[in-house]
Amino acid sequence: MPRSIWTGAISFGLVNVPVKLYSAVSKKTVRFHQLHDKDGVRIQQKRVCPADGEEVAYEHIVKGYEITPDQYVIVEPGELEAIEPRKTKTIDIEDFVDQSDIDPIYYDHPYYLMPGTGAAKPYKLLVDAMEDAGKVGIARVVIRQKEQLVALRPADGVLAMSTMNFADEVVDTDRFDDAPGDEVETSKRELDMAKQLIESLSSDWEPDRYRDTYRERVLELIEQKAEGKEIAVQPVEEPQPVPDLMAALEASVKAARQDKAKGNGDAAAGKKKKAPAKPKAKAKAKAKA
Repeated sequence: MPRSIWTGAISFGLVNVPVKLYSAVSKKTVRFHQLHDKDGVRIQQKRVCPADGEEVAYEHIVKGYEITPDQYVIVEPGELEAIEPRKTKTIDIEDFVDQSDIDPIYYDHPYYLMPGTGAAKPYKLLVDAMEDAGKVGIARVVIRQKEQLVALRPADGVLAMSTMNFADEVVDTDRFDDAPGDEVETSKRELDMAKQLIESLSSDWEPDRYRDTYRERVLELIEQKAEGKEIAVQPVEEPQPVPDLMAALEASVKAARQDKAKGNGDAAAGKKKKAPAKPKAKAKAKAKA
């Protein structure tokens, strides 16, 4: 069972709702260690001063902020502690906004908030009220000595909380020189064909359909190498330039429609194959009786 990583209360107006915070995702990554290629021994990381080549003990390491090349302002731990955000146990909602107004680029890490002891009713009331209003709560909370901007929203009968990026942390698209400008034009025929392609590739959102195939292949590679199997290295395929945009769009629409028709046919065939299984199950049940 997941363990809560923070306990506190949601505060809006004069109402406090005790809650417990849980991470909403469990990242699955394949971790590698650095080894010496000659003997397979794990490499150690050491802090070394480049001026004298000596290893530096942790107690002799201080924090410095670079203001110009090789010029630093030293900041003491006590000085940072003095300006840390006030440690509170509340998620202070400052505003309620429409979810559609928030660009997803502002969202960072997702969490779930569950009701604390005896807080089921006010918690459910807040969830229902936010759901009916179609609003997201924008709040601040201090987690691990850092003040976070967060968004609270109802999700499947509970409250989801996402940490958010601040506005000055989001890179403005105007800063990219290679973004297409007004001088780049598309024709109506190209636009219609592109919309047809989008329609051909459209489907309902089913998250289970999408898997981390790269991680699966890495684990398979590790398993095969652990068994002593030889691995054939596949050549990297470089993307080919598109000589004719309209021809590529038309071919893509045709291929997408064929794939969708094949997928629907396979699904129908699968249902037909599964249908005879029911009488067997009944027969087995009668035999047991």
